[in-house]
Amino acid sequence: MSEEQRVPEAGAPGRTEPQTQTPAPSEAPPAAAIRARGERKVRTGVVVSDKMDKTVLVRIEQVVRHRAYGKTVRSSSKLAAHDEGNDAHVGDTVRVMETRPLSRTKRWRVVEVLERAK
Repeated sequence: MSEEQRVPEAGAPGRTEPQTQTPAPSEAPPAAAIRARGERKVRTGVVVSDKMDKTVLVRIEQVVRHRAYGKTVRSSSKLAAHDEGNDAHVGDTVRVMETRPLSRTKRWRVVEVLERAK
């Protein structure tokens, strides 16, 4: 068999595979992806403690239906929130927003007092 008749196998030296082009990424990601990443979480809850300076504990209640049984289940969590003016007191309903870590436990800040305690 002469040199001209021999067919090189795949991966053999001297054989070059055709280059496949990868699809170019789109110019910009969808607007929804950009907007969702920049938004901060906002929660509404009731102040349960204001004994610390410039900090309040806010109870956030979640009411969800159990997936399997359908019963309404209540759960709550307490968040430490920064209150710069010390104007939120026990029993007040406040809106808190996620922020950068301010201390070991504070990652939220009080945006506004929605309703004062009676």
